Amino acid sequence: MSDHHAHPEDSRHPASHGDHGRHAGHDPEAFRRRFWLSLALTVPVVVTSPMIMDWFGYALDFPGIELIGPVLGTALFAYGGLPFLAGGLSEVRDRAPGMMLLIATAISVAYIASLATSLGAFDLEFWWELGALVTIMLLGHWQEMKAVGQARGALAALAALLPDRAERLRRDGSVEPVAIGDLTVGDLVLVRSGSRVPADGVIAEGEAEMDESMITGESRPVARGDGDRVAAGTVATDSAIRVRVDATGDDTALAGIRRLVEQARSSRGRGQALADRFAALLFYIAVGAAVTTFAVWSLLGDAGAAVVRTVTVLVIACPHALGLAIPLVVAITTATSARSGLLVKDRLAIERMRTAEAVLFDKTGTLTQGAHKVTGIAGTDRFDRDAVLRVAAAVESDSEHPLAKAIVAHRGRGEVAHADGFRSRTGKGVEAAVDGERYAVGGPALLRELGTESPEPLRGDIDTWSGRGATVLYLIALAESKVLGAIALEDEIRPEAKRAIEDLRAQGVGKIAMITGDSRAVAEAVAADLGFTEDRDEVFADVLPAGKDRVVADLQARGLTVAMVGDGVNDAPALARADIGIAIGAGTDVAIESAGVVLASSDPRGVAAVMRLSKASHRKMIENLGWAAGYNIAAIPLAAGVLAWAGFTLSPAVGAVLMSASTIVVALNAQLLRRVKLAPAP
Repeated sequence: MSDHHAHPEDSRHPASHGDHGRHAGHDPEAFRRRFWLSLALTVPVVVTSPMIMDWFGYALDFPGIELIGPVLGTALFAYGGLPFLAGGLSEVRDRAPGMMLLIATAISVAYIASLATSLGAFDLEFWWELGALVTIMLLGHWQEMKAVGQARGALAALAALLPDRAERLRRDGSVEPVAIGDLTVGDLVLVRSGSRVPADGVIAEGEAEMDESMITGESRPVARGDGDRVAAGTVATDSAIRVRVDATGDDTALAGIRRLVEQARSSRGRGQALADRFAALLFYIAVGAAVTTFAVWSLLGDAGAAVVRTVTVLVIACPHALGLAIPLVVAITTATSARSGLLVKDRLAIERMRTAEAVLFDKTGTLTQGAHKVTGIAGTDRFDRDAVLRVAAAVESDSEHPLAKAIVAHRGRGEVAHADGFRSRTGKGVEAAVDGERYAVGGPALLRELGTESPEPLRGDIDTWSGRGATVLYLIALAESKVLGAIALEDEIRPEAKRAIEDLRAQGVGKIAMITGDSRAVAEAVAADLGFTEDRDEVFADVLPAGKDRVVADLQARGLTVAMVGDGVNDAPALARADIGIAIGAGTDVAIESAGVVLASSDPRGVAAVMRLSKASHRKMIENLGWAAGYNIAAIPLAAGVLAWAGFTLSPAVGAVLMSASTIVVALNAQLLRRVKLAPAP
């Protein structure tokens, strides 16, 4: 029943996830294990620390208590601190100091000073501070890795679109079940109604309505018959066909989409986390201050003070708050968004959303429901509109075609006439007897076959519908080959779609664009209903998967930061290519895995909510980084002794307390993100 959705013939031209920061290769599970073990080691170190006991006014004394700090502290330094030490060395080799080098420097100084104190060289016991620093940093990095570590399941989801087995036909016509990997070029396979095509090929026998939306984005099934090409993963919706395989494995169209996803991922420029930039600055400040402090106190002739002040400066630079400033915001952002139906899979995507200048929506399944509904009915003098719907619904009642189901559903609870002798005219329509008379329902191809045409009274409505790109089906009395009425069906626009676009404009997005595999007429009709304007918005129609990816790249080439919103397999390359990929939650696993953000509710208004979240979380990141780095910058001179002439010095113990206080401030400030209202307005 291709003409159940006939539309003008047209030609189609084919055409990291985000980097997660310098240390994206770290395994979240490894950080999780290290965190819990380090926490277990830190508790006894803190509880038995003389400094802590003095602060809280309690005393512990038992044989070997003096060994707890050195033994467990060494274990903490070697085990919990290993990722930071290795990361610091890597940053030294790359000549790009950042958070890892700053942490490595801090824990190394704390370890050496504490070990020297345990051996009687100094009075600078930092074992508890070392344990707290390592444990807090592991917690921060574990949360960050969880938030930024994007699942690499897109390729597996693509593979899942193919059946595990195929039905290969032997020369004697019998069916032989085989694994899909055993298919070779030239094999003849049977694809039953409702089944997926196992490999690219050409139809050798049969006709069927093919659901190709996962490849082309076309919202309507397409009629395919002898000699027509079909792609792996597409579905024969209404009839069985025999397909001669001409491409398998990496040569299939589905594999081509997979390669596009990989290329888009690998083409993403590496991003530098804000915390790393602050950490690099703080590293240079801390090292410079430490060297200056040691030199000045040495020149003043106080070698002991030179060592104490220098160590204090380096320990004060321990980035407790800085290390948690962004991970805490990310973790709370993820939790807050999840409660509002927004799944943040890529930290960089959510960070970039606030800067989006163009939002590119896939049409089918994103701005529209991806399912047709009846939008118009026209009758003749003989049959009024109600009679046309009543008889058409009866004729279509035994059909499994999506458009047939839309007509029957539109009839709803009204009287449905009884139909007998149902027969499908593959690629043209269906027929059945109603009230003793045979009728047919189909598109222009059925009219051509019967040698008839629509009567003059219907043509005004039909021209209007066709101008919108609607599918037009005709009710025909077969005995007379006479058209009695016509029905228009269109992909239903989501009721929230227009508000979603208005919300984005209110958020300051300058360009809204729509992309689809549908015809230009269909696309422009939807754009008009959604309030697109010619001067600033764009519509891309007749676009295949490679074309979608190319459109995103072209928009980026204009200097625009692009957010792509889609739901299908065909959107996956574009979602991966875009600066921000947003998947509709009801879409395919491939689209979801390729995106950085997922809208679980399938409500496109969630895109504006993502932007609100992005702006709020960025604001909190900047506030936290400002507080954390600002504290360090203010405390380091005091630790160096710049006010020693006035009798004021910052002891290591006081510095450690203030450091803990800054961490609490950062944590409390991040909690304010929970107040951000993300739910779209009704």
